[in-house]
Order: sequence, then structure tokens, then C-alpha cells
Amino acid sequence: MGIDVERVRADTAGCEHVAHFNNAGSSLPPRQVTDAVVEHLRLEERIGGYEAAAARSDLIEHTYDALARLVGAGRDEIAVVENATVAWDMAFYSLPWRPGDRILTARAEYASNVIPFLQIARRHGVRVDVVPDDDSGQLSVDALRRMLDETVKLIAVTHVPTQGGLVNPAAEIGEVAREAGVTYLLDACQSVGQMRVDVEEIGCDLLSATGRKFLRGPRGTGFLYCSRRVLESLEPPFLDLHSATWDSRDSYSVRDDARRFENWETYQAGKIGLGVAADYALDLGLDAIEERVTALAEELRRRLAALPGVTVHDTGARRSGIVTFTVAGHDSQEIAGRLAAKAVNVSVSSASSARWDFESRGLPSLVRASVHYYNTEDELDRLCAALPKTA
Repeated sequence: MGIDVERVRADTAGCEHVAHFNNAGSSLPPRQVTDAVVEHLRLEERIGGYEAAAARSDLIEHTYDALARLVGAGRDEIAVVENATVAWDMAFYSLPWRPGDRILTARAEYASNVIPFLQIARRHGVRVDVVPDDDSGQLSVDALRRMLDETVKLIAVTHVPTQGGLVNPAAEIGEVAREAGVTYLLDACQSVGQMRVDVEEIGCDLLSATGRKFLRGPRGTGFLYCSRRVLESLEPPFLDLHSATWDSRDSYSVRDDARRFENWETYQAGKIGLGVAADYALDLGLDAIEERVTALAEELRRRLAALPGVTVHDTGARRSGIVTFTVAGHDSQEIAGRLAAKAVNVSVSSASSARWDFESRGLPSLVRASVHYYNTEDELDRLCAALPKTA
């Protein structure tokens, strides 16, 4: 079954106001998500925050079940946190780093991941090695295999990089990691919600994701999957009375599920909304979502490539809903502003966010148009028609 576009647009109030192609930044939420968040905030207003959480504990707990279904995990392997960065950081900084350890990562990595790599390298004498791309522009699995040795502590890769259509071969990377017995951390903040992501098929030990992007959840929400395989070997860098128990005057114990990566104070309304967003995606069907998003993105690439002066810069053997391009003679920020004036939302990716990738390709910035299943071909036309003519 395909996506009922009229239905999902009717669920999405923002579709009446903008052609939204900034889903890789923050999607337009469906009314079901917004209603769930507002309803809980109103309950807090009426009876108090702690009391509202107790009254709606079933909805809060349901979020763990929904997220587990979404990524093929157990509910005890899910932690709900403030955002994907917190999820990724809590996993990364939990590893027991030692001098001489190596991190293997991809050229297309995002700054928020690379900066922690460099910090740990400076702090602990860890080495960061970038795996070369293959001819398609994705991480070379053959090169990854050749670079493995007993010093590799972590393989950390972004599934769908923020600055292009590339989808890295996550499952093939997972197979290599499992064979070598190396911990595998996958940043899935741009893939969860636009394609099927199954942690067992991928073979990752840790996976971070956000609510606000393709999952269409509230801002200020994210989650971490932590496999039971590695849970007991990871002690989070931050603990409180939720993630651990004060057992005696001078001892404590860390809880035995993934919620060791959470803390006591949390955005309960957002957590409920995140569960609703996961349910919404599951009800539509992840395969149907991926089929429509992929088709819309390929159609947008085709239309953009046909315009004089427009260059599409997406790489990879498999491509996502993120479409990046430049217009000859025009700055990317200028293009984004021009589109915004026509109620067409896009964003700009700059070299500072993915320096290894941009510098290797000689690109200062890119216009990023990220489609979702509620977009239409008429909206693709609006985007293309709003671009400056360069012929």
C-alpha cells in the first residue's frame, strides 16, 4: 500500500502555508503529535507536572514500546533523551578510552560527531582514521575491512549524512564490525522516519536518533538504542538518581537497562508526542514511506539537473530524501532566502558542518532540499520555478 497523500496533508497544518523542504532540519509535525503534546501540557497546567506524569504513565511507557518497534529493538534497549546529540554523546563518552585506541569513521561525518572524536583524541591519545569512499561516494566497506586491527575500539558512522543524498551501507558495515568484534555506533538521526531501520539487520551496537526530523516528532526529543550485547560494558559519563541507585553511604549501582543513559528530569509531553510520531510512521508503513520519499527525491534531482546553471551534488549508490544543489553565480544563502520569500522552505549546509567532505569536493556550501512523503510534485514545481534563471 502506498501513502494516502491527501490524508497525511490533511493531518499536517503546515502544508496549507508552506512547501516544506527542510525535513532534514525539522519536519512539519502531524496534528496527532501536536495534540498529544499540548494535551499533556494542559494537564500539567491543571494538576501539576509530577501528577500529570503519574496520570499518563501508560502513554509515557508506550513510547518505549513504539520506538522499540520502530527500530526492531527490545524496550529495555531504548533510552529517551533530549535529542540525537545527547543520545550519541552519552554512548560515545561511555566507552573506556585508552591511549592507542583507534576510531574508524567516514569522510561525510557531521561536525557534532567529529568534534568529540577530536576531543577524545586530544584527551586520551586516541587516533581518528577516516575510511576512504568507494567510487559511488559511500564509505568503502573493503577499505574498512583492510583498516581493522586490534587497536580499533569503535566504528562510528552516520547512516544518512546531513549534507547530501548519500545512504551509507550500514548493514555491510555492521557485518564487518561483528566479524571483528568491534563496537559499532550508528548515527541514524536522518534515516529514522524516512526509511526502514532495523538494528538487528544492521548489526549496530548503538544507534542515536532524533524526534524532530523525518520522524515528525517534537523538537527537544531523541532516543538511543543500546544493545544488550554492550550495555554492561558502558557506564554513562553522567549519572543521577534515575540512571543509578545510591545503595549505601559510599556506593551506587547503575540500572540494568538502557535508561541508564537517561536522567530524571525529562520533557514528558515531548516524550508522549515522540511515541505518537513513532506510531504514526508505523501505521503508514516504513517501506511505503521510503518508497515515496525516495521517488520524490529522485524526481526533484531530475528536475533540478534539467535547469541551466543548477548542479546536483548528491553521491552514493543508494540515495535518501536529502537533495543538495548549487546555482551558478548565486550564493546558497541567497537561494534559500529567495525560496523563503516564495514560502518554500529549504536550508543551507556549509563547509563548517562537514569539513572533511566539503573540502575534499571543493564546495563552500550547498542548498539542501529534503523531501518528505507529504510533499507533492506541484511543490517540486514551486521550488524549481522560484530559482533564478541563469541561461
